[in-house]
Amino acid sequence: QFLNYFLFPPPMQQQFASKLSGGELRRLYLVTILMQNPNFLILDEPTNNLDIMTLQVLENYLGSFPGCVLAVSHDRFFLDKISDHLFVFKGNGVIKDYPGNYSDYYDFRREEERKEKLAARKTEVKKEDVPAIRNDYSARLTYKEKREKEMLEKELSELQAEKTEKEDALNSGQLSTEALTAYSKRLSEIYQLIDEKEMRWLELSEKSE
Repeated sequence: QFLNYFLFPPPMQQQFASKLSGGELRRLYLVTILMQNPNFLILDEPTNNLDIMTLQVLENYLGSFPGCVLAVSHDRFFLDKISDHLFVFKGNGVIKDYPGNYSDYYDFRREEERKEKLAARKTEVKKEDVPAIRNDYSARLTYKEKREKEMLEKELSELQAEKTEKEDALNSGQLSTEALTAYSKRLSEIYQLIDEKEMRWLELSEKSE
């Protein structure tokens, strides 16, 4: 049953291990471990050197695994599929436990960074020499800024939709190696654009209050 699940049909089960390819040998090694019916798995970079088919099978298996899985990985899409909380190493011996998968943690971290940047900017503004009394009209958005804020909202909505589309495609396990590389690169660009545009939108929102 395990052999069939990990893409070893009956004809292949009669072959000598020496006839298997490198990817097939890695799959076979996984099978020998999982056949022991463990209740606790420790995986160190489990997605390294795995082909797409093997990776998809492993993700599906771990998704229904009844025991505990402790995985160390730089593959955020793999972590999104199998994890329900993360141990994040912050440095200097500090380890934080975050509920959720990597995307949840990434969103939380971006929100914290935005708050820190806004707090730092407010502190800088307070330190500047400003008139004690000012015209209330000066705090309002100009027509150009209003238009910019509207455009930012539209662009952020489009970027969020593209982000969801790219993440779903990467998590599908159906992309070629070339597509995986291209989608991952574009997704990094989208994260950066969202950060920049959200920061500017927050600045304009603060000014309009």
